[in-house]
Amino acid sequence: MPDTPAATTQLFGDGLHLRPYRAEDAALLHAAVCESLESVGRWLPWCDANYSVADAQTWVVHCDEAWRSGEHFAFAIFDAETSAFVGGVGLNQRNRLHNLMSLGYWVRASRQREGIAVRAARLAAAFGFQAVGLTRIEILAEIDNHASRRVAETLGAQFEAVARNRLVARGIPTDAAVYALIP
Repeated sequence: MPDTPAATTQLFGDGLHLRPYRAEDAALLHAAVCESLESVGRWLPWCDANYSVADAQTWVVHCDEAWRSGEHFAFAIFDAETSAFVGGVGLNQRNRLHNLMSLGYWVRASRQREGIAVRAARLAAAFGFQAVGLTRIEILAEIDNHASRRVAETLGAQFEAVARNRLVARGIPTDAAVYALIP
């Protein structure tokens, strides 16, 4: 298995098109974040009213650098039929010693409750196992983030534990539900 898949990787399936972020995605990302402050912003600290186009541009550059280093594989999610930008999914926090990564996902407010997160996460997890060669993918969610936990459960991820102070949310250590997928 290749250690670092090409930064031109594209994934297609179940009505979605996933690809690494590109410079031209910054405005689309910014617009999606602005519409999603109440839903996504509750769980992801970077999604706030101060998020700017410059922040989106910085994220895109970070994603490219992190992809090339093999430490983070972030995908922009597009509706395969309309080409509309609908969210993001990615594998991050690579642990090379134990051959695992974390899986994260978010969907813009106007496209939530369509099963997009599950479909995108399924594609990203398959990529992690097949292209990256991972032997474990973890999903962490704040205890009260029922939508994210439902995605993990629908994916077939095994609930393993409530890890105390596993995440820092809005500057405060918080417990997290830990789920895992294995090939």
